[in-house]
Amino acid sequence: MSKYKSSLDTFRALYKSIKKGESLKPVIYLYGEESFLIDMIQEEIEKLVPDEMKDFNFDLLYGAETTSEKAVGIARSYPMMAERRVVIIREFQKIDNSERGTILDFLEYFKSPNPSTLLCLIDEKFPDKRRDPGKYLSKEAGNHTGIYEFNKIHENNLPDWIIDWSRHSHRMVINPAAAHLLAQLVGADLKLLSTEIEKLCTFVDTSQEIGTDHVKKITESYREYNVVELKEAVISRDLNKSLKIAEQILQQSNNNTAEVIKTVGFFYTVFSNIWQICRLREKGLSKQDVQTQLGVKNAYAFNHQYRESSNFTLTELPQIFEALLDADSAAKGFSTLDTSSIFLLLIKRITG
Repeated sequence: MSKYKSSLDTFRALYKSIKKGESLKPVIYLYGEESFLIDMIQEEIEKLVPDEMKDFNFDLLYGAETTSEKAVGIARSYPMMAERRVVIIREFQKIDNSERGTILDFLEYFKSPNPSTLLCLIDEKFPDKRRDPGKYLSKEAGNHTGIYEFNKIHENNLPDWIIDWSRHSHRMVINPAAAHLLAQLVGADLKLLSTEIEKLCTFVDTSQEIGTDHVKKITESYREYNVVELKEAVISRDLNKSLKIAEQILQQSNNNTAEVIKTVGFFYTVFSNIWQICRLREKGLSKQDVQTQLGVKNAYAFNHQYRESSNFTLTELPQIFEALLDADSAAKGFSTLDTSSIFLLLIKRITG
């Protein structure tokens, strides 16, 4: 199962349980790099306590600002005129401090948690499983504790996430081509992606399927769309069109050096994907086997990448990576060429 599936499935299951008011474990640990999904779960957990009762039965603490004694004391106290108390501790492991206590001070609480308190712990990483309390928490997962990991969603799986999120949050359908374009324009920032999806779903009639024209209209402020156009021209090895778009990008940019460095990074990702496909194809793998090896679930995204790779051979890719490295170094000051010349020379070297 891909990281994308595990993160989204984890989110859906927990989100659904909270919304339905189902019984939750008295201790919940949320961790991982995908902070957007974690933040959304936190918002739903906060709603478990009505606004008029929050002064008495809700506490939001930060590991770097509280003590283990205070946090455990609050968790052990009973709710006032309510069935449940909610205690959230963000950056949980930052409690580890000689003056403020350590996370090990929570061990006894984890062994016998207050059944009327929902203690939600949040951090980027899970505590070391080789020693307590991480060892105990992982061992007891499913009993007193619920452990939920939210991995970063891989860029290859962003179109699938966009399609699912549009359906899950807005009950709207976005076609694969539009999802692929939106992923390229916005990138892997789920918070920003969710904002753009919300704009799209507001802009497009509910009876319509969201297409690429809708995406272009809503995201026209994103200059990266020109970079996507540049990529298409470069991949097609259309030198004249590529140079024309490259010049337009520089003319519109407020910082040519930053623009070149950013575009080099973008092309590095593009050609890394092409190299992976060419390498596997060279080994004799079928198209389906290549897709399986790369773990790209979205058929549209994979077919698009596969078509792009057909314009290049495995033997010429090292020269392309060398051109990207040279352009990156030159843009960072290791060349006497001006930024415009660096950029246009890169385009010429890639298109051949």
